[in-house]
Amino acid sequence: MLEPLGLEPHVEAIYRLVLENPAMGPDELAAELRVQPSEVHDALDRLADLHLLLPAGDGSNRLRPVSPDVGLTALLARSEVELNARQRQIEATRSAVAALASQYRADAEYAPEVVHQLVGLDAVRKRLSDLAESARVECLSFFPGGAQMPDTMEASKPLDQQALERGVDLRTLYQDSFRNDPETLKYVRWLGGLGGRTRTVPSLPMLMVIVDSEAALVPLDPDDGRRGALELRSPGAVTAMRTLFEQFWSVATPWNEVPPPNENGLSARDQELLRLLATGHTDEAIARKFGVSLRTVRRAASDLMSRLGARSRFEAGVLATRSGWL
Repeated sequence: MLEPLGLEPHVEAIYRLVLENPAMGPDELAAELRVQPSEVHDALDRLADLHLLLPAGDGSNRLRPVSPDVGLTALLARSEVELNARQRQIEATRSAVAALASQYRADAEYAPEVVHQLVGLDAVRKRLSDLAESARVECLSFFPGGAQMPDTMEASKPLDQQALERGVDLRTLYQDSFRNDPETLKYVRWLGGLGGRTRTVPSLPMLMVIVDSEAALVPLDPDDGRRGALELRSPGAVTAMRTLFEQFWSVATPWNEVPPPNENGLSARDQELLRLLATGHTDEAIARKFGVSLRTVRRAASDLMSRLGARSRFEAGVLATRSGWL
């Protein structure tokens, strides 16, 4: 019921139990709910992050629950503010895109169109197919999120093969989570056999395709690629997108190599996870960025806390900074 406010069902259950029995400790809560103590500690950390638990103020380490009238009402108000701000941002972006498109439509006989809006997934797929067929020099791609469907990869093979046979340099960046997908591994091996190059990084900012340093496709909404895309042809915008690609490519790991740990024994994913946790990202947001399950993110965060000897995420951030991990 309270999940839209950031409380998952098991966190909500613990919050309700703490409200009913403020004197209960973590072990008692775990026994009452028949869950692992570590799950209770994680939930209590989450409730503290949401300001639904506060220090008892009696000199002990105990936490006291904040009244729902205060805590949940504040969360609801914050969610409403964020929703309204997001809606205003979308409307402002839509107006800006419409104004820009209108301006360049009016000047079409004097200058080429530099921004074109593609509405819907089908329009994006058709345009990508057209660009792939016309590519002469290179095609650079970001593929974030979860693994692609096998039929999608199979459908792209003819275009990929034709492009590589024309001498087009195909470079693709996936997320590290794709390494665990057998179908993607099979496709990457096939692509590599024809000369395509593939690397991975822990997370990518958005879907992006750049063709011949002349056109770049980026999503209208990075959180929902089904809405459509913008095709950018402004030299400045395309150069910026290409620079972004090269920065990620330079630190990415080739598919046939294992990403090495750093001097602190942290993998690239561990480092990115620490950075995202330190900047306030929720487990759900991190799972979406990594293209993995929520359980995987929580397990990885728990492992990092154990290595640091931290009992909470706040303490983990402090210890990570002191240790030079951040």
